[in-house]
Amino acid sequence: MRYRFNISNYSELAQRIITALIGAAIIVVGSMYSPWIYFGIFGIILILAQAEFYKLCGLDGMLPLKSFGTFLGFLIFLMSFLVEMNHMSDRYYFLIFPMVSLIFFIKLYRKSDKKPFTGIAYTFLGIFYVAVPFALLNLAAFSVDGTFHYELIIGSLFILWASDTGAYFAGTKFGKTKLFERVSPKKSWEGSLGGAVAAFATAYMLSTNFGVIPQWKWLSIGGIIIIAGTYGDLIESLFKRSIAIKDSGKGLPGHGGFMDRFDGLLVSAPFIAAFLKIF
Repeated sequence: MRYRFNISNYSELAQRIITALIGAAIIVVGSMYSPWIYFGIFGIILILAQAEFYKLCGLDGMLPLKSFGTFLGFLIFLMSFLVEMNHMSDRYYFLIFPMVSLIFFIKLYRKSDKKPFTGIAYTFLGIFYVAVPFALLNLAAFSVDGTFHYELIIGSLFILWASDTGAYFAGTKFGKTKLFERVSPKKSWEGSLGGAVAAFATAYMLSTNFGVIPQWKWLSIGGIIIIAGTYGDLIESLFKRSIAIKDSGKGLPGHGGFMDRFDGLLVSAPFIAAFLKIF
């Protein structure tokens, strides 16, 4: 008898672990193999996450420009990557402003929109909330000496994943004191503490193996992710609560959607990029 693998047959925790292992392997191996593979993987994640965001906006009665907004988001990600790879001059960044301004022109001709500026606002929000952080990852990856360092990308993700995992298990086992009950009733201070310990431990281990930046910078990135990653999770929870849904999608079994999995990264990435560029 031929056995057919069906992840839905497993418990939610098992689905979570299987999806995380497969996804992590794809991201880590791809990023280590080639910057272009990294670009392709994160470009796909960006498109799926931004499409999810616009879909959720539609559930709440908003009418953002889904296709055009997602196209602009990917274009910004593409341009930042090509500039960092020295395949394009940074003067082409100025093309972003007229391209984004086309949102107003398109909405002007949508006669059926009763609240066009609401749709315009949510189109912009999808770009800045989802696409820009992914574009800033490119700046972080090339921040040290102008060459691609996969260690900075996968190292930051390892810390983020460790923080999420530590918070999940510590919160499940010891969670009693609510962290932000109005937004996310399940999150606890005990879980956050467990996530912080796991994140700093991971940052320390990375500093002993990835010498591309000094130890204090790895620990600083750990601190950034602990704080900004937690807020990223809370911000997405607030967004989902405002439209009365549990998960942003069903693309990642055990995790929900792509925004559910990368919500911490969306808020952490701008801080990480700024930190690495300034210091």
